[in-house]
Amino acid sequence: MKLSTLIVTADDFGMAREVNEAVEMAHRHGILTCASLMVGGAAAPEAIAMARRISTLKVGLHLVLVEDRPVLPPAAIPDLVDADGLFRRDLIQVGTEMFLRPKVKQQLAAEITAQFEAFHATGLSIDHVNAHKHYHLHPTVASLILDIGPRFGMRALRVPIEPPSTIRSIEPGTARLIPMITAPWSRLLSYRARHSGLQVADQVFGLAWSGAMTNSRLQSVLSRLPEGITEIYAHPATSGGFEGAADGYRYAEELAALVAPETVALVRQAKIRLCGFGDLN
Repeated sequence: MKLSTLIVTADDFGMAREVNEAVEMAHRHGILTCASLMVGGAAAPEAIAMARRISTLKVGLHLVLVEDRPVLPPAAIPDLVDADGLFRRDLIQVGTEMFLRPKVKQQLAAEITAQFEAFHATGLSIDHVNAHKHYHLHPTVASLILDIGPRFGMRALRVPIEPPSTIRSIEPGTARLIPMITAPWSRLLSYRARHSGLQVADQVFGLAWSGAMTNSRLQSVLSRLPEGITEIYAHPATSGGFEGAADGYRYAEELAALVAPETVALVRQAKIRLCGFGDLN
């Protein structure tokens, strides 16, 4: 039997205590190997302390550039934030401005640098980089990450290329609009990241069922792992309702899926190698 390599990541680490608690539970008792840290998150200090305490947990940077709080003062990035000092939610409009307006691009570069600096200040080794809402697929954002990240030790980047055939084999009726929209940008980012010498998974699962990687879906993916390196990402939390929680996300169900005895047994029986990006070298 071919040995498959699997990276299992929790996004939004540091967003809330409920998320941090779920990360520890899923790592200690389930199949979670990595967590992506929101350095400006309300519970980031707790998450950082936890990561220092749990040396086996691989931690990367979850860049936040939309829909949450920045690291820099809002006055330093006025075109990226709203009247409340939070990142803008008009993703298409702000994305257009990032591409066309040099002043906005300069502010974006400053914020991305500040988040890398904040992660570096934790003393943690950076396992990988990705972005909230996959905003690193934006060509301007991607260019800045590829330029800034290596200065801070970035060696791996998430590229959300999800095999549609695998998803259809599990649930034929799964909506395919978002994966279809992101696919061209993902392919471009994959080329650019690999050309830059970064580690990139061969396939990523979590896009079609974002916020709803339930027990049956997770185990179905595990039983159909394609060849190569696979990343599965999820958004576990002990409960919903915390500040920043996404409407409709099944946080507790995702946690339950990651720690289910059947899930753990399936990984062991299939002889799947669990690791972080930093273990691939």
